[in-house]
Amino acid sequence: MTTARTIAATLLLVLAAAALGAQSSQAAGKELTIEEKFLQKSIELQILKEQAFAPEYDSKMIALDSLSDKIGKGSMGEDADDVEFILEYLAMEGTSHTVREGLHLANYFPDVRRRATELLGKVRTEDAKDALITVLLNDDEPMVKAQAAYALGELGMNEGNEVAAALAFAVDRADHTRVDNNWGYAMVLAFEKLHQKTGGISYAGAFRALVKISQGNYLATVRQKALQVLNEMKK
Repeated sequence: MTTARTIAATLLLVLAAAALGAQSSQAAGKELTIEEKFLQKSIELQILKEQAFAPEYDSKMIALDSLSDKIGKGSMGEDADDVEFILEYLAMEGTSHTVREGLHLANYFPDVRRRATELLGKVRTEDAKDALITVLLNDDEPMVKAQAAYALGELGMNEGNEVAAALAFAVDRADHTRVDNNWGYAMVLAFEKLHQKTGGISYAGAFRALVKISQGNYLATVRQKALQVLNEMKK
């Protein structure tokens, strides 16, 4: 933890120095040059990447906080591809992208993957959608898969029933006798949101998936929600 904080403090000093240089240029009565603007952008992204790719948990969470702030302010601009790349890496690190130290997985942080997955859903690009499908189908933590499903529903992209099919496949291969209620509820909400945002789902696999959840060993709240969504889809 101390190492991560030291790295973060050092990186912040670098940013402060760059900002001071920019202020000096403006104080001298001239606008920032294209090169200076690019340098500022490049430094910010380099710092975010170094924090994200560092092995420490705290460093990754600091990067995610910065990315969340950037996305929330709508200030991605030309950085959108880089932001999506960093989030995709963090969402899959430890599962699709593995690092091993001897026989053990390194950098295996489900909380990091869940947070990165949540933010991917706010990037709203085709690449983000594809990454979320990969997380949904490949991650081994229910809370991460649940977040991926919910984010896919929020995105509302379903050309050719691609997302509906991925959600249905995830439900089909699940064990509905040994259940995770949060995951089940998230899957139901994903189908509901996708149905609402696309003007309706006509994919038979989605209906079958919701029926499975409604008949599984889930809490009554989950099963009733699945039935409610099925009724909505009839209209």
